[in-house]
Parts: sequence; C-alpha cells; structure tokens
Amino acid sequence: MKVLFIGGTGTISMAITKGLVEQGHDVYLFNRGSRNSELPKEVKFIRGDINNEAEAAERLAEHSFDVVCDFIGFVPSQLERDFRLFNGKTKQFMYISSASAYQKPLADYKITESTPLANPYWQYSRDKIACEEFLMKMYRENGFPVTIIRPSHTYDERSIPVGAHGKNGSWQVVKRMLEGKPVIVHGDGTSLWTMTFNSDFAKGFIGLMGNVHAIGETYHITSDESLTWNQIYQSLANALGVEYKPYYVPSDFLHAVSDYDFRGGLIGDKSNSVVFDNSKLKRAVPDFVATIRHDVGVKKAVEYVLSHPECQVEDPEFDAWCDKVIAALENAKKEIINNG
Repeated sequence: MKVLFIGGTGTISMAITKGLVEQGHDVYLFNRGSRNSELPKEVKFIRGDINNEAEAAERLAEHSFDVVCDFIGFVPSQLERDFRLFNGKTKQFMYISSASAYQKPLADYKITESTPLANPYWQYSRDKIACEEFLMKMYRENGFPVTIIRPSHTYDERSIPVGAHGKNGSWQVVKRMLEGKPVIVHGDGTSLWTMTFNSDFAKGFIGLMGNVHAIGETYHITSDESLTWNQIYQSLANALGVEYKPYYVPSDFLHAVSDYDFRGGLIGDKSNSVVFDNSKLKRAVPDFVATIRHDVGVKKAVEYVLSHPECQVEDPEFDAWCDKVIAALENAKKEIINNG
C-alpha cells in the first residue's frame, strides 16, 4: 500500500509507521519535520504545514494514495480541509477520533461502537464527535471512503501512564512515588480503566488499512484488559520498587480546586468505569490480539523514562498543589474529628 500520514510522529502514529515499514509498505509523512529523525529510513517525507491548504494542495498534487490517515484533526474545519484535499485521491481515509466521545455518564459499563456519543464535560470530545459527524456525512453524500478509529488511553515507553497529573506530563507523579510521597488518585481507585500499549494498537489499525469491510465504519482499538486505578498505580509502584501510597480525592473536588483540566480529563473520561468490547474489530481483523499486559508495558515505560533524562520533565507547581490539597483535606479531617 501507498500510505500518507498527516502527522505521523505521535505515540499512536509512530508505532503504526514502524509496523507498516516492517511489512514493506510505502509510507509517506506530511508534517513540519518534528521527530522525523526517530523514524525508519524507508519513510518518505513531504515537508509542509497541512493547515496551509494551498501549500498542502501544491505539494500533494502529484500523489494519490491507497490510505490517508489524519492523526492531528481536532475540529471540523480541519476535516473539511482534508475532504477538499483528498476526495478522489485516496481509497480510504482514516480518522483518529477518541473513545472519550462515548456517552458520559455511561448507561452501560460495557462500550461497543454503537454506544451513544455524548460528553457534556469535555469540549475536546464534543469536537471529535463533530468531526466524526462531518466525515460520515461526506461518506453518505459523496462516497468519501471513511474509517473512524477511537483510541482510548494509548501509551508507549516514553511516557508512564497515570490518572491525575499536571501540565508537564506524568513524571512528577513518578517522582513523588520515588520520594515516598503520597500520590493523588481520583475517586477511591476502584473504577475500571483500560490501558493499551501503542504497538498493540498498531496491530489493529494496520489490519483495518485497505480493509474493504472498514469503509464507512467506526472501530475502537483497545486492550481487553480492564484494571482498577489501584491496580494501575500498584503496577507502577512495583516497577519502581516502591510502596504505593494513594491519597484518594473525589474527581469533582480536584476540578473545583485547580485550573487543570480535570472536568474533561477526569469527570468526562478517566473517572468513569469503562470496559471495551472489541468484537467488531476482531471480526474485521481476526488475528488481532493485544499481547502486552499493563504491568509489562508500564515496566517498559519505567525502564525507558528512568534511563532517558529528557523524559523527566519536572513540574514543581503540580507537586506543590498535590501537597496543598492533601494538607487541606487532612486539616479538614482533624477539624471535624476535634469538633465532633
């Protein structure tokens, strides 16, 4: 296949790019050059800014593709641009949406692709829903060969996955654990969540590429492993060789006392128990199976991050905020007990 990725160097797309090259496909990336040096030498690059539509049209004029994948489309206007650029120039257009678009709160804990889309808590998710609606309209009205993919929490070895964290990523949570400090866990740590390693995600995605059964369809791609947040953090503590010291805080309280996006990221996403039914994906890609358990994947991430200082981005503001929240709640407990 001749494949074009818009973006192509993120957590999800990097694994897919490497997998396609290993299988001998002809892979092109359209981007501005960030992190291209980390990709296999067989990848071809079309340098440019996809948001400059005139420039993009000029640089893509001589090409047509079997598959085009947009990994960086977040609002409908970007997908309207993609439609103008690629209508009639690709046999399949794959769009990365988000599993956070599924109904919140959920009416049923088990999610299938027919679960309603509605998220009143997160604009990001509502924008993804609007992008999906536009693309499906183009499929119905113009035959635009769309396939929509909804990832959930997908990670790789470069970032250790956690729940509540600051603006600089997860390292400060890891650092707190290494220092023996308690870490804030939303809720009571018993809600269910699903983590998917990016190489597992890539298997399902590649299986849908060029797949006639995938046109006009929507799929989520996740691991079948469901874990509580306590199990997720315990796996991290085990990989670090430290004691797990959770400090449980309601998600709505975390949102109320911070300027972090906990309304969207927690109330509209991670605080909900989710279990994904991947039956539809497995019918289209019969050999798909996620093989990297979370405890194995998080160990890979810990080993990589601890050996790569550039991944250890500190966030003293978040660290101080955690201490402040914990101290305030401890003081509230004492006050109630002493005045009870």
